[in-house]
Amino acid sequence: MVPRARALIEQLQLEPHPEGGHFRELYRSERQVECGDGRPARAAVTTIYYLLESRSFSRWHRVRSDEVWHVYEGGPLELLLAPPGLAHIERVRLGAVGAESGPVHTVPALWWQAARPLGPYVLAGCTVAPGFEYEDFGFLADEPGALARLKRLDPTLEALA
Repeated sequence: MVPRARALIEQLQLEPHPEGGHFRELYRSERQVECGDGRPARAAVTTIYYLLESRSFSRWHRVRSDEVWHVYEGGPLELLLAPPGLAHIERVRLGAVGAESGPVHTVPALWWQAARPLGPYVLAGCTVAPGFEYEDFGFLADEPGALARLKRLDPTLEALA
C-alpha cells in the first residue's frame, strides 16, 4: 500500500467497504424527504469519503438515488457507467481539471457503476440524494442477466463484478 493511502485510512478513520476500497460516512441529514418511487422516506442527503488504492476497485453496483462523485486527492479515477438496461458503457475520467477530465461527475439513479484508480490511489467523496441506505444498493454480480449483458458489452469488465 502506498504510504499516503495508508496515512489517509488512519487519519480519516476509514473502514473496508463491501464494494471494495475504504470509506467513512461523513454526513447523514436529519431532514427526511419522500422519494416518490415507493421507497420510504430517506435522509435528504448522505456523503462519504471513499479511498481506492491501485489494486482495489469499486465493484459494479447500482444505487436507487443519484450519486455525485468528487475527487479530492490522488487519482485519476476511472468511473465506468451503464444505464439500467446495460445498452452501452460510458467511461468518465475524474481528476484534475483538464481537456479529458474534471473533479466531479453525477451517476443517475439506477445506473450501473464501477470505479478504479488510474494512479497509486485516489481519495474521493460520494454524495447521495435522497440519502444512501443499503437496501437501495445492489451488486451486478447478483443479477445473472445483467452480468451476461456486461460480458457481451465488454468481457474485460467482468473482473470488476
